[in-house]
Amino acid sequence: MRYDRAVNIEDLRAIAKRRLPRFVFEYLDGGAEDELTLARNRDAFARLNFRPRTLVDVARRDSSASLLGGRASMPAVVGPTGLNGLSWRDGDLALAKAAAKAGLPFAMSTVSMSFVEDIAREAPGRLWLQAYVFAERAVTDGILRRALAAGFECVVLTSDFPVAGKRERDLRTGLLPRQRFTLATKLDMLMHPRWLATVATRRPRFVNVERELGPGRDVNAFVGHGMFDPSFAWDDLKRFRDAWPRKLLLKGVLRADDAERALAAGVDGLVLSNHGGRQLDGAISGLDALPEVAQATGGRLPLLVDGGVRRGSDIAKAVALGAEGVLLGRAPVYGLAAGGEPGVAHALAILADEFDRTLALTGCAGVADLTPDLIIRS
Repeated sequence: MRYDRAVNIEDLRAIAKRRLPRFVFEYLDGGAEDELTLARNRDAFARLNFRPRTLVDVARRDSSASLLGGRASMPAVVGPTGLNGLSWRDGDLALAKAAAKAGLPFAMSTVSMSFVEDIAREAPGRLWLQAYVFAERAVTDGILRRALAAGFECVVLTSDFPVAGKRERDLRTGLLPRQRFTLATKLDMLMHPRWLATVATRRPRFVNVERELGPGRDVNAFVGHGMFDPSFAWDDLKRFRDAWPRKLLLKGVLRADDAERALAAGVDGLVLSNHGGRQLDGAISGLDALPEVAQATGGRLPLLVDGGVRRGSDIAKAVALGAEGVLLGRAPVYGLAAGGEPGVAHALAILADEFDRTLALTGCAGVADLTPDLIIRS
């Protein structure tokens, strides 16, 4: 099947699975340990049912929304994902371009395989940067300075990564911890000559991290020896807030008390997230945390949700429960792996069509009509 014949995100996932070597697909598709949280992210949406309004004039519908003070064509962000260049050459740039053309913000990962300056130059749009706090704080600080100079409007600070989760699929293929691939993985690469010719000519590199480390430093050694800072805490967040002059989102919040502390620290919004099921297995979903956090924050902070979004109706469910929008993780990357930038555009078009259709079928003329009374839990 060609990417443009896909009728939903699951079709794109199937194409991606066929096109990619196993180690790349497992990285994209997998989660931590028994993948209970990975499954829970989808289950959380499946447990929500609509109570649609009837006989509502929905002839003129507006899917657009305000996201962090700016307009978006629908309440969604193309969220941060790592190693996208393994799915398609210059994958981060393809995601950013497709997001801009679709009228959506693009959140770039710190562990992107493209430079922040290249993304800003070649894909002008609403650009956000997802930031990890590295043990060598100077690396984080340097990337942030460059993002500020390049015009990124927002930093999405990840709080749920004091150490890496145990991603057993990646351990089996040899992608983790340091790209020491098994013989089976190497043979599998040879079985995908088209991927090998177009993608594998470039070794996966965290280019923004490499630039900050400087010449002579081995980025793999940096990754393998305590890359992330497990000491980063609330006082550090306040200093981070003081240092970054633009919008700041805190990603990884799943509790109301943490949301209240983040509000006191001066963040501009929260992303309710379990890192796509790739960190703590057994964690609740961002969607399940949403009602409690929304009640605690009382509309004082924009709330975004990620994890498990595969349908436009999922976006509607999150917004109805109090989210300003969602971050799209795997869904656009399945499109990327299936067809490059046009594949991403197709994935976003599928979600936009489904979201608009859900508005009509629930009796909503616009995003403001998505309210909690539309939702019942099974």
